[in-house]
Amino acid sequence: MTTKKYSKEDISIVWKPDVCIHAGNCARGLGQVFNPRDKPWIKPEGATKAEIIAQVSQCPSGALSIATNE
Repeated sequence: MTTKKYSKEDISIVWKPDVCIHAGNCARGLGQVFNPRDKPWIKPEGATKAEIIAQVSQCPSGALSIATNE
């Protein structure tokens, strides 16, 4: 299973493309970070850490999650 990480401060957005159902909640909720038309499609510099954590928690498939960087 492929997993990609995008870091900001002390967290990483973890994306599991094989799990993603493309519901679009992330792009509709925080388009300045999640934009499927861009490469890379996740740009964590587009929002605060708190905004990212709040949006990722709304992912219906669990394809997006937050990991702490150590």
